[in-house]
Amino acid sequence: MAKRPVAGFSIFAGVALSIIWTGACQKQQAPEPAAASGPPAAPAPPPRKTLTIWWAQWAPADGLQDLANEFGQKENVDVKVHQIPWANFQDQVFQEFGKSQTAFDIVVGDSQWLGRGATKGLYVDLTDWLPTAAPIKSFHPLAFKYLAEYPTGSGHYFGAPAETDAMGWAYRKDWFEDPAEKAAFKKKHKKELGVPQTWDDLKTIAEFFTRPDKKRYGDVLVTGRGYDDIVMGFEQVLYAFGGSWGDAKTMKVKGALDSADAVKALDFFKGLLKYAPPGGSKLGYGEALEPFVNNSSAMLMNYFAFFPDLAKKMAGKVGFFAMPKQGDRRYASLGGQGFSISTKAAAPQQELAKKFIAWFCQVDTQKKWVQKPGGFTANAEILKSDEFKKASPYNTAFAQSMDIVQDFWNVPVYNELIAATAQQIGEALDGKKSSKDALTQLAAEHEKILQAAQ
Repeated sequence: MAKRPVAGFSIFAGVALSIIWTGACQKQQAPEPAAASGPPAAPAPPPRKTLTIWWAQWAPADGLQDLANEFGQKENVDVKVHQIPWANFQDQVFQEFGKSQTAFDIVVGDSQWLGRGATKGLYVDLTDWLPTAAPIKSFHPLAFKYLAEYPTGSGHYFGAPAETDAMGWAYRKDWFEDPAEKAAFKKKHKKELGVPQTWDDLKTIAEFFTRPDKKRYGDVLVTGRGYDDIVMGFEQVLYAFGGSWGDAKTMKVKGALDSADAVKALDFFKGLLKYAPPGGSKLGYGEALEPFVNNSSAMLMNYFAFFPDLAKKMAGKVGFFAMPKQGDRRYASLGGQGFSISTKAAAPQQELAKKFIAWFCQVDTQKKWVQKPGGFTANAEILKSDEFKKASPYNTAFAQSMDIVQDFWNVPVYNELIAATAQQIGEALDGKKSSKDALTQLAAEHEKILQAAQ
């Protein structure tokens, strides 16, 4: 009797447990959902790369950023053009080169920096790569020579032209075309008032428009003592009168920089200051713009990269012309900068930098570049084209200027040479010494610097 309840319990309990266990298993082993229809999800895009370019703070750098954004969209790259005020640009760049890794991949550096960048191992050697990646035969030969090659004539490349530039002149077109001014000039000089073709013409016109009692002056020159201001301002006059900085092959300076022709050039340059506004003997690139913009000067010497802004601010009142001649000699100081890749950038960044430079140098990109304010090209065919010349009031004069550019020394000791030049030429302009004494001492200092560097 005692076993039956036990036996009955076991049967019903087993059935109950079986039902519970089966239900539990059914909940835990739910059927797999049906596969989703349609294509598989796209993989996540790769992280965006960053390319950093250092340049000075001015309108062309703004234009480069705009243009570089197109490259960034195409290549999934964030291109950053970091701008540094001109007064600090050189110092910050070379301080950065003192580090184990630079914050920039590309620097848009002055032509004078090529020698230092190449010999100190700061710039990537582009000799084998550049001819295969960029249409170098399309480059203007003088732009390519001064902005890419070191040593000059060697066929070794440490840069590629970025922004080409040259010294030129802006003039008050409204003053030159004023009937009363034209009549007065013709009466006094027995010839028509027009854009000066020679340095003597320029001096005559500068004298004509100089009227201190009316706060009007004839010319504004680049004469500042910072960096290379006075060097570039004087250089084109030096060469036009038959002087030079010296022989780049022999590094001989005496007999060229202190020649009778060079002395005449400095005397002439000093003479033009008689027609400049007060303080005209110490005006840097930016400072020289002010007397022209504020309606107190007839003519302005400066780099073409500053002229787009002038044309915008003084629409209808301003015209432009290339450097005048002296006899059959005509020169303009080279400006602009080239792209160089930092050897202290990581290898993948160097390759990305090359890709950007190759893209920038293509003709289609250059056609877009010249549409940016101050975006002057090194492409010879574009410079020759009527389309380019008609695109702005200064483009024709710029194209003419690129055929006559002359550069300063681009050797590693360029900075020492610039400093000596600024001091000696500056003292001559300030009346502290004669042109002859200043150039005699400068030639001796330059030779000493160059010989010590060999």
